[in-house]
Amino acid sequence: MNTIGNSSGSPFGRRSGGGGFSLRWIIPLLFAAYAAFSWFGSAQVDPYTGEKAHYGTTPEEDKVLGGQAFQQVVGEAQQQGALLPENTQVSQQIRTIAQRLINKVPAVATELATQNKQPVPDSYKNFEWNVAVIQSDQENAFCLPGGKMAVYTGLLPVTQNENAMAVVMGHEIAHALLRHSSQRMAQDKLIQMGQMATGVAMSGMDPGSQRAIMGALGAGAQYGLILPYGRNQESQADQVGLMLAAAACYNPEEAIPLWERMGQIGGGERPPEFASTHPDPANRMQRLSQLMPAAKAFYSKYCGGGAAATGSTF
Repeated sequence: MNTIGNSSGSPFGRRSGGGGFSLRWIIPLLFAAYAAFSWFGSAQVDPYTGEKAHYGTTPEEDKVLGGQAFQQVVGEAQQQGALLPENTQVSQQIRTIAQRLINKVPAVATELATQNKQPVPDSYKNFEWNVAVIQSDQENAFCLPGGKMAVYTGLLPVTQNENAMAVVMGHEIAHALLRHSSQRMAQDKLIQMGQMATGVAMSGMDPGSQRAIMGALGAGAQYGLILPYGRNQESQADQVGLMLAAAACYNPEEAIPLWERMGQIGGGERPPEFASTHPDPANRMQRLSQLMPAAKAFYSKYCGGGAAATGSTF
């Protein structure tokens, strides 16, 4: 008498005649279908850029996570005696720049959304803005989801003046406005689901084959998805941040020499662009040069035209 199933007698094996799929492949296919539905079903047009975006959290969740991370950074700086008091000259300069940029967020959000024929975003209205200045050799600054910012004093010799610092801080604020951290969480979720599906599909393979396949898939995700995604986010933040700095009446032309100096950090040595989350400095400066007419139009509209000021030095 013929038995139902494969030669092992498993009820989940290949149907006789070879017309079906084993459970080993059905589950990965279900994972893939769910991942695709989750990814493409969550696609929205970002009003700041006009590009499709996927989000892994809500704006309120963004703010909570950003606030927690900020408290940790500030707490560690306080313990180390590295948090500069608000009444120091540098802190006052940084806070003034931050406030001027923040004041222009509604106008820039409206302008860019209108250009992209999208509803004007309003998630920034729930931001709880704050900025800390931290004594450190790091040439770094960040703006967390929800509007919490930090500037490290190691950045001052690189920016050299308030205009260039405004370009950097505008770039960091743009990351928060564009909700890039939420987009990275959505990407991470997609990758994790892919890894789970692959793991199920490889069950029963020898360990060497499993390692080879996972290594190839990991490299493919890194160079084909993660790194290009990061470079695109950096370019988006460059664009939105430059418009924000210009609307706040900082000279956008300072962006070019700023990134020339940035490119010299660490002796100018860096991985090739395809292996980095950041654009190559030369390509970045070329892109900023292309954006300069639009930035100057923002400056002219919100600052009364005329030549942009040089700006105070640090």
